Amino acid sequence: MTEQLAEHFRQIITGLGEDPEREGLRDTPKRAAKAMQFLTHGYEQSLESLINGAVFESETDEMVLVKDIELYSMCEHHMLPFIGKCHIAYLPDGKVLGLSKFARIVDMYARRLQIQENLTRQIAEAVQHVTEARGVAVVIEAKHLCMMMRGVEKQNSSMSSSVMLGAFRANQSTRQEFLTLINGR
Repeated sequence: MTEQLAEHFRQIITGLGEDPEREGLRDTPKRAAKAMQFLTHGYEQSLESLINGAVFESETDEMVLVKDIELYSMCEHHMLPFIGKCHIAYLPDGKVLGLSKFARIVDMYARRLQIQENLTRQIAEAVQHVTEARGVAVVIEAKHLCMMMRGVEKQNSSMSSSVMLGAFRANQSTRQEFLTLINGR
């Protein structure tokens, strides 16, 4: 697979008017292929293998919040990166999830060709699925290089997206508590 991708990158380099045999570009097709495989390795993962049984019984029924999980993804429209942070909260109902699994869930879905809106929903639904929580909230804030480097070229723009499930959607005070906690007020 790496060799096939490398050949495609070689064709792209040639199509741009460059010489893929030039010293600085000689190994670029293979390096680019390996980089793209790494940046999209979320396709090779499954939620079940990622969680690996790290759901534990707990009497905790108050909000659990993990914030500022950094994420790196690739815009499916231009195949350029978007970079940001993800905040996840849930209201346990007898089960809690191992802390590192939140970051792993974010990475699994972020390491695919994505749009931010879908990424936000996928993370929320995954956390809901594995924890069976009374509610899940996810907010992603990201900067998109497809908007910063090309097109309108707006360097200071960022995008926020949210998904609220269960009690976070139904209960305004629960949602407000979450939003207050992630905004540090």
